[in-house]
Amino acid sequence: MPPHPSDPVAPARPTTDLSVTDRTPTGRTSGAPAGGDHDSPGLPGRLLLTLALLTSVAPFATDMYLPAFPTMAAELGTSASGIQLTLTAFLVGLGLGQLVVGPLSDQRGRRGLLLLGTAVTVLAGVVCALAPSIGVLTAGRFVQGLAGASGIVLARAVVTDVSRGAAAARAFSLLMVVQGVAPVVAPLVGSVLFTSLGWRSVFWALTALALLMLVGAALVVHETLPPEQRSTGGGARLRADVARVLRTPGYVAHLLVFVFSFGSFFAYISASPFVLQTMLGLSTTQYSIAFAVNAVGIIVASATAGRLVGRTGPLVLVRTGAAAMGLGGLVLLVLALTGAVSLWPVLGALLLVVVGLGLVAGNATMLAMAQVPGASGSASALLGAAQFLLAALVSPLVGVAGESTMTPMAVVMVASSAVVGLGLLLARRADRAAQARD
Repeated sequence: MPPHPSDPVAPARPTTDLSVTDRTPTGRTSGAPAGGDHDSPGLPGRLLLTLALLTSVAPFATDMYLPAFPTMAAELGTSASGIQLTLTAFLVGLGLGQLVVGPLSDQRGRRGLLLLGTAVTVLAGVVCALAPSIGVLTAGRFVQGLAGASGIVLARAVVTDVSRGAAAARAFSLLMVVQGVAPVVAPLVGSVLFTSLGWRSVFWALTALALLMLVGAALVVHETLPPEQRSTGGGARLRADVARVLRTPGYVAHLLVFVFSFGSFFAYISASPFVLQTMLGLSTTQYSIAFAVNAVGIIVASATAGRLVGRTGPLVLVRTGAAAMGLGGLVLLVLALTGAVSLWPVLGALLLVVVGLGLVAGNATMLAMAQVPGASGSASALLGAAQFLLAALVSPLVGVAGESTMTPMAVVMVASSAVVGLGLLLARRADRAAQARD
């Protein structure tokens, strides 16, 4: 991306060479695999694991308390939608927090904001654990999301700061693998804590996890954006960076793919406790096991994507994953509309959705971030903000028809898949336009 006219004279930030996607100077991403001559080395394992832990705040903070939803609603004197609102508040916080932290980190650096945000996440966990009412819990969850956003947005920015090409694609896919462990572990741990010690113990566990994230960030994550490579110009420059990112057609196209693939996933996250427990009769433990099986699907798909991306290119994997998600959503919609809802077909369709996500997420992230290498923080912020703000919208939507139907969940999944398809078409159009300019 060329410098903004208002930029002072300063050393240029290194551009990202998308060798795995054959990126041209115009920002084209053809998706064809290419040689690895311009790929950067892989990230150190300790750093990659720490970044994965930081980005896992979202799955841990959503999945650990899902098995307790029905009991929490009864104990706090609220409805299913009221409890789902605590999830919505958390997701809104995640979205807004990324919009603030990401662009700010392009000016102030990554490390300081990361440590501050993670420390506030610890304090917010204490508020949630001690919350005397649904109102206080909802407020605590909002702050927890607002502060926890720093780990998500800055982990992506750090990967883009220190890697490029196939190495970046593999790093993002591996982040998805490690994050995939969270949905396996979180419901099971949450179920054990909830049944043994009550739902408040889940939030004490989340507080301890946030403290571990803080220690890991302090010990392992060093500053990856030196002062000479930072943006300058204050708030006006922040707004200009965001505007430039949003004017990049290839970025917007891949943003749609990334965000709306998670639209399907969050429909599943929000509705599955009621679909699988209330409608299909699974116990808390059985639900946790079913949830864990689907999480393993994400892990396997993400690991496979990381291994194949150097040979197939990311777009092939994204298109395959998008097709799987769309098929899973259509199956669920047919089951819901025909009244043929039963356990195994539902579980099979949900598995298709999450496997598709595993193929899409890491590769779509890399494709989007690589379009704007000079504004990694802003690009990461917009990805994350759009992702979780959509999730916040989806969460109450899937519960509007009550606890005894999965039609809203299926409709949201099909609609999200349609937008993913639109994003892929726009990406192809942007690619062709870039080729015509070459």
